[in-house]
Amino acid sequence: MSQKMPPEPIVFLSDKIYVHHWPLDTPKWDSKFKERVDQELHKNKKLKKIQIKGNYIQINNFLFTHLQKIGITIPLFKKETTMVFEAKFDDYFAHVHITSKGVNYLEIFNSLMIWKNTMFPE
Repeated sequence: MSQKMPPEPIVFLSDKIYVHHWPLDTPKWDSKFKERVDQELHKNKKLKKIQIKGNYIQINNFLFTHLQKIGITIPLFKKETTMVFEAKFDDYFAHVHITSKGVNYLEIFNSLMIWKNTMFPE
């Protein structure tokens, strides 16, 4: 039986990142960690670099592992791709929202769907 190879790495820029503590029964984020997430992801207005390779996602300096519950959509009437997932990063767990409004949002969507279907078949 042959094993599927993971797709090539995906790299794109995101306009908006929102990361919050989830699930509720996991360790709470300490205040220093919350502040770091706020400053580097939520309040940082610069585009964030997203790198997806195999079964991990890197957003700037944050590495997300143990990925699950991955959803990828193009919201109605919007020219953007949205991805949501649950993951572990540092010693914490989170629910992550990534939005990319780039002109290549359809290419990003297609690449993400191929990656998801290859790495996380249902």
